Amino acid sequence: MNKAIFLDRDGVINSDIGLYYVYKPEDFKINEGIIESLKKFQSADYLLIIISNQGGIAKGEYSKAEVELVHNKMLSIFAENGISIKEIYFCPHHSSVEKCICRKPDSQMLEKAIARFGINTEVSFFIGDSERDIKAAKKVKLNALKIDSNQNISDICIQIISNLC
Repeated sequence: MNKAIFLDRDGVINSDIGLYYVYKPEDFKINEGIIESLKKFQSADYLLIIISNQGGIAKGEYSKAEVELVHNKMLSIFAENGISIKEIYFCPHHSSVEKCICRKPDSQMLEKAIARFGINTEVSFFIGDSERDIKAAKKVKLNALKIDSNQNISDICIQIISNLC
């Protein structure tokens, strides 16, 4: 079985300071410590998987194509730094428009990734910046780590790799 680091996108991987939604490539800025931390996780044989709510699609604020442009920019930055993201799962729904079972705090995106990649949840982690992230992680028995939005995760990375979490 594989071990994985699941990461929320906005507020964890990229800055969401001053933005309610990040859907334009020019607004996408990597948070401090992400590149170095993802390299360390990858070197420690963790699969890297992104799990993100993108409810602005359902609300008509932006399109799936715009989300994919942001993801392409993110993946390009990561590739330039030798980082490989195994998969990006995102929920295009919003509870004010339509009900679903993929939007965090529900866990369908996590369940799909765990099954698809044979993830051992006992040695895997979800790093998120909201209670929704933590609730979703706990539903599938992942180790859940809540950070402040836009926090540098370097210390958490060292703790995980050193088996301190």
